[in-house]
Amino acid sequence: MQTIGYKGKKITLDDEGYLMNFNDWSEDVACALAEREDVEELTKDRLDIIKFMREYYKKYNFFPILGGICKNVHQPKDCVSVQFIDPLKAWKIAGLPKPNEQVIGYLHGEGGVV
Repeated sequence: MQTIGYKGKKITLDDEGYLMNFNDWSEDVACALAEREDVEELTKDRLDIIKFMREYYKKYNFFPILGGICKNVHQPKDCVSVQFIDPLKAWKIAGLPKPNEQVIGYLHGEGGVV
């Protein structure tokens, strides 16, 4: 476990950089996490993506299908990959818990059933 500071806030992450407490997330926390993931700026499009991911996860307790994210935020169908390169970066910045291997396989295009 690790703790990082950003704008006077302390943020607790697991050893792989995932936010430990879902409710600790805010846009400031997202900025700190984005910085750690080498995402230069959280543009409106990027924030729309991660906010949708958070709301979906909060409602269904599961990761949304990538194309569904883009459709719901009115962006091109590959928006997550275009905006974040690796969907796991978006997942971390959204403050979601570490996904299981099946989800990771899906995110990396390995065709896992989600």
